[in-house]
Amino acid sequence: MPAKKPKGKMFREFSKLNQRYVKNNHLKYLRKSVNDFCLKNDIFEKELMFMLWAYDLEFWTLSYAAKDYGYSPKKIGERIVYELVNGGYVYKYFDKLTPSDTYEDHLFRDETKFNYRVRYALTQKGRLLVQRFYKELEPQE
Repeated sequence: MPAKKPKGKMFREFSKLNQRYVKNNHLKYLRKSVNDFCLKNDIFEKELMFMLWAYDLEFWTLSYAAKDYGYSPKKIGERIVYELVNGGYVYKYFDKLTPSDTYEDHLFRDETKFNYRVRYALTQKGRLLVQRFYKELEPQE
């Protein structure tokens, strides 16, 4: 705590710190950027945040996404992933009928065609949307 506070700043609404104490503050307007981006692209904030989470994954299951993202497995499917599938931002990378019926698969794999978990992935449309959002976050010079 500074020993002496300048009295001239006492009645201001705000006062910025000296530039030497704050090097960069690119995420200061993150909330405004997210709101504007979601309105412009007609998606919900929760969907954008999920796509940002999934951007670096080739594919994922709902159980993995729920565990890593911090949602319940049922709710992540109902409230986020299925909505993104309907919007064309996510697709089924491997569907339920993908596993083969070979004898070796039944012996050495835990998942068969009867209990297989679907793998989801971002579509090109979803990836481009995330890239556009990242571009909007970059500081304009």
